[in-house]
Amino acid sequence: MNGTLAIIGGILLDPDTGRAEPADVLLSDGRVSAITAPGELPGGAGNGEAGLGEPVERFDATGLLIAPGLVDLQVNGAAGVDITAEPERLWEVAAALPRHGVTSFAVNIVTSDARTRQRALAALAAGRPDGVPAGAVPLGFSFEGPMLSPGRHGAHALELLRTPTPELVEGWSPQAGVLITTIAPELPGALEVIRLLADRGVVVSLGHTVATLEQFEAGAAAGARAVTHLHNGMAPLGNREPGPVGAVLGGGDLVAALIVDGVHVHPRTVAASWKALGRKRFLAVTDTTSALDQPDGHSRLGGVDVEIRDGALWLTDGSGSLGGSAIGLDDAFRLLARFTGADPADALAAATTVPADLIARPELGRLRPGGPADVVIFDPELHTVATVIGGQLLDLGKTGAEVA
Repeated sequence: MNGTLAIIGGILLDPDTGRAEPADVLLSDGRVSAITAPGELPGGAGNGEAGLGEPVERFDATGLLIAPGLVDLQVNGAAGVDITAEPERLWEVAAALPRHGVTSFAVNIVTSDARTRQRALAALAAGRPDGVPAGAVPLGFSFEGPMLSPGRHGAHALELLRTPTPELVEGWSPQAGVLITTIAPELPGALEVIRLLADRGVVVSLGHTVATLEQFEAGAAAGARAVTHLHNGMAPLGNREPGPVGAVLGGGDLVAALIVDGVHVHPRTVAASWKALGRKRFLAVTDTTSALDQPDGHSRLGGVDVEIRDGALWLTDGSGSLGGSAIGLDDAFRLLARFTGADPADALAAATTVPADLIARPELGRLRPGGPADVVIFDPELHTVATVIGGQLLDLGKTGAEVA
């Protein structure tokens, strides 16, 4: 749809202010045209006319919540597709994400060889293939590896880990499609590479690390701006050795990503982290995988055997380690609000403004006149009812709201 869509009668959640207020929203030609008090859209748009004779599609959001589209910065796959194993199918993953309120995302490539990363970049540059439905917008890549600690490699293939060098990251930049990369700061050469990537505008995230407090803080001082799945892939908080968790929760400016599925991080630990970080540093991610929207059972992640169970992926090597999740970002948002007791408009920042600001895309994750027409509509229990991307109301195969 390239015309006009009026979303009428809902409660608008504003993640910048944390407020929730009744509003009507008018979308036109892929942008937000107006946000008004109920019944005050210009030109009678709420009644199906735009004021100049052109028709208006009308979505009745009475009793529902209107929010900016969600931004997930850690997506490994969905709907049976593992992007690291089959990077050319990333657009199929994009098509599956709107069911979970996601309108834009970072494509996560776990530890792999250079050829796989090149294939992934080429697939993104080639654009959406014919025959694949429109979906969430891939913003670029998060390379989670190969510069990780062998002592905390988790589901990442040990034999593919590499020591950080300038040669390894040659050409990595946002302009080339690389938004984020995870580095263990204690590795030889890591601080030099962190500085190099930070100067290029790549978001360096610290993770999969055996770093001490001092080594972790050195990584932050070198230019790292985020932490990959806080509490996972690192030592827990200790009373005499704070480690990475203490470095993050105890202060500083690092944005901390947490996998909010209730399995990777205990709900009470999620709540404690929310209180320590505040709504501007807490980043909700899914680390979702090919298991999203798939039944429990055997699966693969980056070539590693895993078992889908309890909304998470468990390694089958007997280690008891986790290897990603099987939840959507709407699930993480809903669980965050439940675990913390936060108002939905407050919790929403973790899945909208915080990721958008981290990757220097402040126009995303917000609904403002002139901004992108990316919208998700939730029911009162925070389940996704409808998703709009670029002004297009997508068919999610769901019911529960009137579309007239």
